[in-house]
Order: sequence, then C-alpha cells, then structure tokens
Amino acid sequence: MRKAADLSEIDRGRIVMVRRLGTSITETARLVGCSRSAVVSIHAKWINYGDTSSRRQGVGRPRVIKEKGRRRLSRLVKQNRLS
Repeated sequence: MRKAADLSEIDRGRIVMVRRLGTSITETARLVGCSRSAVVSIHAKWINYGDTSSRRQGVGRPRVIKEKGRRRLSRLVKQNRLS
C-alpha cells in the first residue's frame, strides 16, 4: 500500500467518488489500493475544503541568503581571493 502523498489526482478522485456512492472505508481502500487512513484523510479534505490537492509547502529551513545575495557573495569572493 502506498502513502497518501503518493496518490495521483485520479486515485484521489476515485476515493471521493466511491465514498460518495456509499462504499465503506475498508472497501474503498481495497478498490483504490491504499491505506484506510489515506481514504479517511482524503475524504475529510474533500468534505472540509472541497478539493483533495496537497496543501503542503516546501519543507526545511528557509535559505538565509537569497539567490541574488549568493551571486553577489560569489563575485566578491572571486575578486578578493588573496586578501
């Protein structure tokens, strides 16, 4: 069985449709080929937000130096190698 994040949009749509037709959580998970918790999670997103897309943002710590600053720093280091 796959993780909920690995489910395609088609699988998410199938989960919503099958659940709306009245199929049980266990039966839906078996039909789609995912875990019961994934079915519950995706169906709850559909009920609460009206869509099943992932709302996950980028993970990890934000960069301290932006791309422009990184290029500038690189240029300064190359200019002042001996000092």
